Amino acid sequence: MDVDLDLAIPRGVLESLPDDDGAAEQDIRRAVAGYRQALEDGFGDADDESEAAAVAVDFLEYAEERAEIYDEFVPELRAWGQSPIYAIAWRDLYIELAAQVYEVDWLAERIDRERNYRLVDDGIRFGKD
Repeated sequence: MDVDLDLAIPRGVLESLPDDDGAAEQDIRRAVAGYRQALEDGFGDADDESEAAAVAVDFLEYAEERAEIYDEFVPELRAWGQSPIYAIAWRDLYIELAAQVYEVDWLAERIDRERNYRLVDDGIRFGKD
C-alpha cells in the first residue's frame, strides 16, 4: 500500500541543540531517516489500510514511549546539575514525529480504530478492577 508520509525534523528541535560538533544533529537525522524507511517499508508491505494503520500505531507507541523516557530524564539531569537540552530535543522530536503521522487524514481515523481494537484485544475492560 502506498502511503504519502514525509517525516520531517522540526526546525525548533535542531535549533535547540547546542552549537557543538554536529554529532547530535547527525544522530537525529539518521534516526528520522531510519524511522521514515521503516514506516515506508511497513506501509509498502501492508495489504490494506488496516494493516497500514497497525504499522503506524506500532510506530506511535514506540515514539510515545521514547518521549516519556526522555521526559523523565529532564528533571533528573537538572537535579544533577547537568543540561537536559539533548533529552528535551529528543523528547520534542518524538512528539513531533507522532503528530506528523496523525496528519495523514485517512490514517488518523484508522489509527484511532486500531488503538481501540488493541485495547479490547488486550483484554482491558471498562468498569473492572
